[in-house]
Amino acid sequence: MITVHYLDNSRAHRILWLLEELGLDYQVKVYHRTKDYLAPKELKAVHPLGKSPVIEDNGRVVAESGAIMEYLIETYGGEDLRPAAGTDERLRYRYWMHYAEGSAMPLLVMKLIFSRIPGQVPFFIRPVAKMISQGVAGKLIDPQLSDHLDLWIAEIGKDGWFAGKQFSAADIAMSFPVEAGLTRIAEGKDVSALKGWIERIRARPAYQRALSRGGEYGYAKS
Repeated sequence: MITVHYLDNSRAHRILWLLEELGLDYQVKVYHRTKDYLAPKELKAVHPLGKSPVIEDNGRVVAESGAIMEYLIETYGGEDLRPAAGTDERLRYRYWMHYAEGSAMPLLVMKLIFSRIPGQVPFFIRPVAKMISQGVAGKLIDPQLSDHLDLWIAEIGKDGWFAGKQFSAADIAMSFPVEAGLTRIAEGKDVSALKGWIERIRARPAYQRALSRGGEYGYAKS
């Protein structure tokens, strides 16, 4: 039995979704965030970094979302969730599988952190903290996120999916960056193509089953 160490309301939702697409049996151990919105210390008993998602399977502990997804697909026959080897679509697939956590998420996390800084400091310096946070976001983070959003729009505009004309695990990997990103960086953009893509992924039965197993996932309502 595969065990998923699942932080509530997080991008670990993608692992449950993949497991549902693969039709695998698994159990979920849910961890709740602290009052500071951090992962609880109990997760360090599973993996030294104390992050989620992490899975346990046949004595193996696998961490990092991309690595977990690759492991599950390679171990449990998920070839229908990735384009054929040697094709241009496979190259696109590989790019988006790595991009999701390697390029997209660091910027989105920075955006989140700087938006919260003013609320974490003493009230008498909040105006200064707010000015600094807005300055960093406006000059450094937001312009880059705008470029990333343009890239997503262009990619979905090609075929309707992130790695060709068929749904793949690349769409699962990109679900969280896009769902989260549209709540933070969509101002002034025509995101109709991305919203159509979101409607298609959320309509998949496996996506819905993952929600029922994992519980609250705020971005599914955005």
